[in-house]
Amino acid sequence: MLDIKFIRQNPQAVRDGSRKKGVKVEIDKLLKVDKKRRKIILAIEDIAAKKNNSSRKISQTKNKKEKKKLILEMRKIDTNSDRLNKDLKKLSVEFNDLMYQIPNLPEDDVPFGKNEKDNVVLKKWGKKLKFGFKPKDSLEIGENLDLIDVKRAAKVSGTRFGYIKKEAALIEFALINLAFDTLSKEGFIPIVPPVFIKEEAMRAMGYINNKEDLAERYFFKKDKLFLVGTSEQSIGPIHQDEIFKEKDLPQRYVAFSSCFRREAGSYGKDTRGILRVHQFDKVEMFSFAHPKQSKEEYKFLLSIEEKLMQQLKIPYQVVQMCTGDLGNPVAAKYDIEAWLPSQNKYRETHSASNTTDFQTRRLNIRYRNSKTKKLDFVHTLNGTTFAIGRMLIAIIENYQQKDGSVKIPEALQKYLNFQKIG
Repeated sequence: MLDIKFIRQNPQAVRDGSRKKGVKVEIDKLLKVDKKRRKIILAIEDIAAKKNNSSRKISQTKNKKEKKKLILEMRKIDTNSDRLNKDLKKLSVEFNDLMYQIPNLPEDDVPFGKNEKDNVVLKKWGKKLKFGFKPKDSLEIGENLDLIDVKRAAKVSGTRFGYIKKEAALIEFALINLAFDTLSKEGFIPIVPPVFIKEEAMRAMGYINNKEDLAERYFFKKDKLFLVGTSEQSIGPIHQDEIFKEKDLPQRYVAFSSCFRREAGSYGKDTRGILRVHQFDKVEMFSFAHPKQSKEEYKFLLSIEEKLMQQLKIPYQVVQMCTGDLGNPVAAKYDIEAWLPSQNKYRETHSASNTTDFQTRRLNIRYRNSKTKKLDFVHTLNGTTFAIGRMLIAIIENYQQKDGSVKIPEALQKYLNFQKIG
């Protein structure tokens, strides 16, 4: 959520930033409702002052007639107060609905664009392997080695699910161990968060503010609970209504959880195998940072992602997302895309996002300035450590051999008792 004071003072900047994201907003209507709301709040405050004054007079008055007159006036004031509070409650609902429609504004250095075609490649790392044979895709290799089974999963759970088996299952845990070992040394707190999240918490995180977002979510109406689509959604609210000490920032978490997405609108090759599935495991970074440190923290999360990809020796490119490809709560975002030989192109495996104070305003997560003692909202950031299914695809495809076997990246070998599959 943006600061209403900022919106009042910079309505055109909010219109422009929302337009760059492709989001229609009703700023004029919001400001009109805000004006009415503030007027009522002032009236309620004035009534409260009059009530305090009348109460004082009633307690001090000895004359019965005068006291009766003051009591009647007090009742009239109470009637007006009830009416105003009722109007305020109605206006507050409309005000909050309009505020929740406004996305986080893109940072100034985010390139303008309508969709992923306008994203900007910042760098490439690693040499694409030249195979002396036609490389197979991960599903064909996985089925030949009995590592991936989507056919039996379809019998049990339907399409877009898969069993990860044998050595592939062990590689998953090796990836998790590599991630937790690396990030623990950087001061990240290991955490396994809930995979269910309350409706109000998901809304505060900014992931159910439009039809497209809702189409991705699994919602249990009876319980009013969502399944997380990424573990950051249940980590962000962990410090709701809390105040950090300035010296404790940044507070960093590394989380492992299963994630659930409908993957609405996916088609073609993306639905083959385990690239876009309804359930997948993920290791995620999340940081609560000082506002002055968030841009530096943003680059730090990206550097961790690159470090891990380089340890695995998987070729990749870093992409800066354009304004039209940013999610509702995101002010700036990088993607890392791994090279997939079977598709002869890079595909997303990681993202790193700076959501500034957009989520913490909704969640009321602040820090106390050690010098001024004033309170201000912290910034939140998140970054993918490993999306396990996609990393399995990248490893299997980049480490495949002519005889159909798959080598194990050196960085993972210390966690496994084998160096090759097949």
